[in-house]
Amino acid sequence: MKFTVLTLFPELLETYVKSSILGRALDRELFQFKTIQIRDFAINDYGQVDDSLYGGGVGMLMMCEPVYQAWQQARAGDSGARTLVMKAGGRSFDQKMAEELAEEDHLILLCGHYEVIDARVLEEIGAEPVSVGDFVLTGGELPACLIIDATVRLLDGVLVSEEAWQDESFSSGLLSERQYTRPENWRDHQVPSVLLSGHDARIKRHRVNDSLWQTIQMRPDLLDHMELSYEQINDLLLWLEEELN
Repeated sequence: MKFTVLTLFPELLETYVKSSILGRALDRELFQFKTIQIRDFAINDYGQVDDSLYGGGVGMLMMCEPVYQAWQQARAGDSGARTLVMKAGGRSFDQKMAEELAEEDHLILLCGHYEVIDARVLEEIGAEPVSVGDFVLTGGELPACLIIDATVRLLDGVLVSEEAWQDESFSSGLLSERQYTRPENWRDHQVPSVLLSGHDARIKRHRVNDSLWQTIQMRPDLLDHMELSYEQINDLLLWLEEELN
């Protein structure tokens, strides 16, 4: 899989993507990563890529032609590449979308800056707007890093096993259960005894119910589109009673 990022600040992305798990996966050629500096396609010798807004308004807007030329270079020889633009109000990026993107061969990620990008070029290149949250950032580089991270870790060979991500928060639609490591007792906080029992069925039941309970407490909205059976609800209530005793 290949990621090409169009940006005014390639160093921000390169530092992140070339570090830790992503960096090791990149070294092993499990995915490809490239940045294209939009300013290389500036309209003059001063490196201009932005201008004031028609109709007035505060701030500067990235111009059509530098973005278009950078995009043309990114997709050269690959007309099937999918283009996403980091933009407030776009499709909300989530685990489901990460899994969808992991099936693509080539993603072009367009990072805006200033007051974002002239709408005409976004229409011309067919860029799909994507948002990572209901807040405003100074540029699209951080959202692009989030999308690359969440997508790359789903690719074969990046993590130790497929189960490493399938059992995590949001992969099942629920938050992950609480997890623990050594020592068994830390500052009078004890690891749940069932996790020390070695009884696979009981451990699985504990994890399933704790995952559901964490979701109910912290992200009940995730349950809006799920139908819990009577057996699931009843077992959760029994588990909670056991936990309190």
